Amino acid sequence: MDYNYIKQLLERYWACETTVEEESILKAFFSQKSVPAELAKYQALFVYEATEPKTDVLGDDFDARMLAMTEEPKQVKARVITMTQRLRPLFKAAAVVAIILTLSNAFQMSFDNNGPVIGRGATNYNRIQQMHSVARADSAVLDTMPQSNVQPSEVCTTPIMKR
Repeated sequence: MDYNYIKQLLERYWACETTVEEESILKAFFSQKSVPAELAKYQALFVYEATEPKTDVLGDDFDARMLAMTEEPKQVKARVITMTQRLRPLFKAAAVVAIILTLSNAFQMSFDNNGPVIGRGATNYNRIQQMHSVARADSAVLDTMPQSNVQPSEVCTTPIMKR
């Protein structure tokens, strides 16, 4: 007997070109008891589904158990955040900026065009005295009140406030 049609269906099956009807023909052919010896090696592939018992590994109550696990209410723990905690990153950033500005100001004051002021000897004494007060050097408002040599005429000996 010639099994060319079955061989053609097997070639199309391996190329994934068969239809559902053609696969059912292959299953019906290989479910017979008498299969040619050259095609017997494919018989286990097509009769596996019919010979193996169906086992339900998960069980009937699997879906119910999974839904019960996912529907459990979770306790939400609310935390109270104070204003200080909210502003803490801002405080840290302000501290970093203040440190950088202070260090840059100190660096700028300690060096000038001729190099570092400290360690140059007594020749730079006048420049050090001029740079002594950072507040005076950085002040934008100068004292505009004229200085006079007038001394107070009498010293007040009575207290202004009673104790």
